[in-house]
Amino acid sequence: MEIVYIIIGLVVGLGIGLLLGRSMLKKVFVKEEEDAREKAKLILREAEINAENIKKERMLESKEKFLRLKAEFEEDSNKKKNIILQNEAKVKQREQAVAKQIEDFKKNEKEVEALKGTLNTQLEGLKKRQEQVEKDHQSIVSQLEKIAGLTASEAREQMVEALKNEAQIQASSYIKDTVANAKLTAAKDAKKVVLETIQRTAAEHAIENCVSIFNIESDDVKGKIIGREGRNIRALEAATGVEIIVDDTPEAIIISGFDPVRREIARLALHRLVADGRIHPARIEEVVAKTKKSIEEEIVEIGERTVIDLGIHGLHPELIKMVGRMRFRSSYGQNLLQHSREVANLCATMAAELGLNVKHAKRAGLLHDIGKVTTEEPELPHAIIGMELAKKYKEHPDVVNAIGAHHDEIEMTAMVSPLVQACDAISGSRPGARREIMESYIKRLKELEETALSFEGVNQCYAIQAGRELRVMVDADNVTDERAQQLSFDISQKIEKEMQYPGQIKITVIREMRSVSYAK
Repeated sequence: MEIVYIIIGLVVGLGIGLLLGRSMLKKVFVKEEEDAREKAKLILREAEINAENIKKERMLESKEKFLRLKAEFEEDSNKKKNIILQNEAKVKQREQAVAKQIEDFKKNEKEVEALKGTLNTQLEGLKKRQEQVEKDHQSIVSQLEKIAGLTASEAREQMVEALKNEAQIQASSYIKDTVANAKLTAAKDAKKVVLETIQRTAAEHAIENCVSIFNIESDDVKGKIIGREGRNIRALEAATGVEIIVDDTPEAIIISGFDPVRREIARLALHRLVADGRIHPARIEEVVAKTKKSIEEEIVEIGERTVIDLGIHGLHPELIKMVGRMRFRSSYGQNLLQHSREVANLCATMAAELGLNVKHAKRAGLLHDIGKVTTEEPELPHAIIGMELAKKYKEHPDVVNAIGAHHDEIEMTAMVSPLVQACDAISGSRPGARREIMESYIKRLKELEETALSFEGVNQCYAIQAGRELRVMVDADNVTDERAQQLSFDISQKIEKEMQYPGQIKITVIREMRSVSYAK
């Protein structure tokens, strides 16, 4: 029984505790709810105050903006009002001037009426006199016919015949004098046309050398470009055919080579490699290949931009590509594209002065040296090669003849042909435009490369260090190590026998074995 009472007591105590806890929790909840309501009221009050402040600020801003706009409007209105007043004053002045002119016109009209009356009377008197003169003339003519025994028409014919003979004699004398005078002044006039053409054509000249400068941000990049034991720089030189000179020049690398296209490929490839940061032989070959492709695209773009600048239309795409290739070629040290553009402008100006076809002259001037940029180099003169190319791509016969005849390889049959020849001479003879030494130097280096390429098994050949070294890349499958050594000797012997050069030339034959397989 005691246990039962204990259990009952516990149950009762638990119930009482639950009731007490519930009442306490209810009080706590009620208090929290009241606190929350108080906080909500405070937040609402603050929000109302902030809203009121924002409203006042916006009203002030609107008011300021209204006042500013009002002031601007009033200022603008005043300006317009002043302009209107000025215009009204001008209109009044013009009205007064017009009224005065009308008055003067009325006065003049009265005077004209008076003069008209006097003129009518004078005309009537003149008519009477004219009738009298005609009667007198007829009587005189009849008397003369009786005296001379000839009619008036017969006398007129005899007089015309005499005047005709005299006029022929005077005309032949005048023609002789004119021809003699023209012969005396022809040379002077021709010089005047040429001088005016030169003065009206502005051109800049810069002799291209064999060195390009590649600027770098820091000298730390030089170590990456050289690579371990110089493998990177050797790979770059082998891929581009130029010489990379890394010396003490701060923040600069020198690219040396006689071919401007090779130098440009090397410069752009270096720029991409330095920007990318990954410089190793495989990456160098990949970047050089991409750069060569982009150079081809740039050549087309240069050609298109050139023909657009000169206003030449309908040029064949292959000719446009050759025009772009001129940018990377030189003639006696003078940039070929700049020279051709100058000749085109000179021809157009001179043709306009002489009344010839300006479009044909400009076209022939641009294309006259197109034979210098062909990929193949046959023995024919460049003028004949350019003429054949122009004929192949259906240029006008006058343009074709001007290209082929500008060095007197063929007879001149078009009017623009002597213009192209003269303008070519003008452009090349400007002081500082050309340099013969540069052209002979480049020709010697090309002959040096061609001599090495004539041997069997040679894939590529590059003349570097101003022609003091010749690097020859051979096919590893067809040329053995012993043959490579013999090839170096054979090339040196042929150069000694066939070429003239200062100092000595180092011939380096490079035989590189590569084995490539693909995992599929």
